[in-house]
Amino acid sequence: MTYLIRGKVALLIKVVVVALLASVLLLLAQSAFAQREYVIAAFLAISVAILALTYLSKISIPLKFFIPGILLLTAFVIGPILYTVAMSGFNYKTGNIISKEEAIVQIKVRGIEPAPSGLSFDIKLGTVDGKPAILASDINTSEYFLSTLEGRTPLVASSLTFNEYGVAIVAPNFIPLNETEFASADKIYTGARFVFDDQFFIALEGFEAGVVSQQVLEFVPESDQFRNLLTGDVYTDNGRGNYALADDQGAILEPGWRAPIWFENYSNIVTDPRVREPLIRVFIWTVVFALLTVLTTFALGLLLALALNKAIRGRRIYRSILVLPYAMPSVMSILIWGGMFNTEFGAINALLGTDIAWFSDPNFARVAVILVNLWLGFPYFYLISSGSLQAIPSELMEAAAIDGANPRQIFRKITLPLLLQILSPLLIASFAFNFNNFNLIFLLTGGGPRNELDGEIAGATDILISYTYKIAFGSGTQDLGLASAISLIIFILVASISLYSLKKSKVLESFA
Repeated sequence: MTYLIRGKVALLIKVVVVALLASVLLLLAQSAFAQREYVIAAFLAISVAILALTYLSKISIPLKFFIPGILLLTAFVIGPILYTVAMSGFNYKTGNIISKEEAIVQIKVRGIEPAPSGLSFDIKLGTVDGKPAILASDINTSEYFLSTLEGRTPLVASSLTFNEYGVAIVAPNFIPLNETEFASADKIYTGARFVFDDQFFIALEGFEAGVVSQQVLEFVPESDQFRNLLTGDVYTDNGRGNYALADDQGAILEPGWRAPIWFENYSNIVTDPRVREPLIRVFIWTVVFALLTVLTTFALGLLLALALNKAIRGRRIYRSILVLPYAMPSVMSILIWGGMFNTEFGAINALLGTDIAWFSDPNFARVAVILVNLWLGFPYFYLISSGSLQAIPSELMEAAAIDGANPRQIFRKITLPLLLQILSPLLIASFAFNFNNFNLIFLLTGGGPRNELDGEIAGATDILISYTYKIAFGSGTQDLGLASAISLIIFILVASISLYSLKKSKVLESFA
């Protein structure tokens, strides 16, 4: 009886938890659907069905433990990867961010220009019969009128109330906006076109001035074109996310929209010298940086591990001190080192008695990056080398010593090969990590130095990931499509190098 009651209580709790979680996910799915994020909405809806089927039935006991991880892996790993792959085939950059429908609306709004007369008016925002209206004043000609979205009504000065500047603020049937209404006025009045005459309208510039303007660009939905009403030029969809002139593809209307260009971003990496040349330089430095980091940190960590592997006085204290750089947050360490490398006030130049511009010269900046990463990385290799040295049977070294091998030969022929066999996966992982060590580059040098006057994006210390970040977010033109393509190449490179290294080291064979 007690077991039955507990079973019912557990079932009730399970149903309640699943119901609450499903409610939250369905609410998020509804919000995503309302914002036209159909893929996200579908994923959330499917997740609800999978959770209900898994936990409210006996379909599979192991699945109850795996399904949360599977869903999170799909949402936060597989999903972003697939999105990056998809966006790498799009013209997705500054000026081509929004959808085509939104771009058409924006072009219409921007496709106006002031009338040749150059007329402008001081205005007061308000309503007439509950509809948006403006009370316009020309203090030079003493012309006053009410204008709505449907018509215009001239006014006489005797029926108006003016402020100290001679601008009309009160008129018959006109109700000015109060402070509360002003808070939401931007959505209603910005972009509105108040009637001036049959050809021109009044476009607002802020909430206190209006300019007599005319529509220059007209959208023709039947042919999916924009026509310039003054010149007769026709802009058509160029298939790359912009409306452009047929005889001059460089003459485009902005903004554009995200449009598929398939493999053009990848071809630009190879064919466009503005992309190819800095990318090659950055790639070479990335490989050199990752290799030097692994070699220097491993060498120093192993050297310290060998030195402290022997019984010496105060060994525990030395070990604790060596671990301190690893225990300290890397962000803080990087910022401190950045201050120490300061040309004028840094401790390093003060100690050396020099005035080296560490972050202004490419070579010195690279040396600084390697030194700081050495400081951050050697404690890790010291710890794993210490553990690995203790795992090597001492009988092997004793037998080699009996056979006449000296300490150098023992290290070269026995200790180092065994260490490399044990630590190969960690060395490969360290290489892959430093291949994408964004924090160090971004916080220490910002990727510099670079020649900003020539429009260079890639700096002397930029690695692939920081260079990709600048392409996506750190320059005047944010090219998210090209950055996605480079990100995919980085992923393929790191995966290929790691798999090749693992294969050559025969690490995986030991698990077969």
